[in-house]
Amino acid sequence: MTPTVPFPRTPPSLPLLPSPPPPEDRIAQWYEHELGWATAVSGEGRRVQLLTGLRFDVLELPADAGFAVLRRHAGLRCPVALTGRLMRLLVAAGSAEELPGLLDWLEWGGVALDLRVLGAGGRMTAPSPPGWAGAQGAAVWLRPPEPRHEVEPTLPAFAGLGCRGETPDLVRLVGTAATECHRARLSRTNSAHANAQPLAFS
Repeated sequence: MTPTVPFPRTPPSLPLLPSPPPPEDRIAQWYEHELGWATAVSGEGRRVQLLTGLRFDVLELPADAGFAVLRRHAGLRCPVALTGRLMRLLVAAGSAEELPGLLDWLEWGGVALDLRVLGAGGRMTAPSPPGWAGAQGAAVWLRPPEPRHEVEPTLPAFAGLGCRGETPDLVRLVGTAATECHRARLSRTNSAHANAQPLAFS
């Protein structure tokens, strides 16, 4: 009598596990839950954007000028991000509306400066949260915000409207930023002219 081999049993079906959320959703959730910051996801790469003009505005300047500003204001406590060749310093909400008049008052009005402020209706690319692998394009935190801490006390503002401790007020910060932007612009222009000069042979 030929022994019969039983058919293999069909393994029990495993419950379907929910798919993990996309990376951009997890980044957005971190900013919204840990910091209370408003976000949006947009663009072809579906990058997370931080909405400016609500909790903070963003002072944007070339990175070389930005590093000079950080050296001159060692007590600066605000979050600072680097995106490619641009540095972004978080400042008090409403600063964008004051920048043109402030530059005029500081006698920088009409001078070509690579300096601007993102305010109400603006967006900045959100760097990946501190300690997370990967990056949102070229955006990284040089000085990240602290989870579960209010950011407003660390932001440069007009004197008496939010500055605490050694944090420079907005007037001093913008004055320094304008000076360093002008210096960096002149340095780049002089370097370009020097490189364009033909070599002289005796």
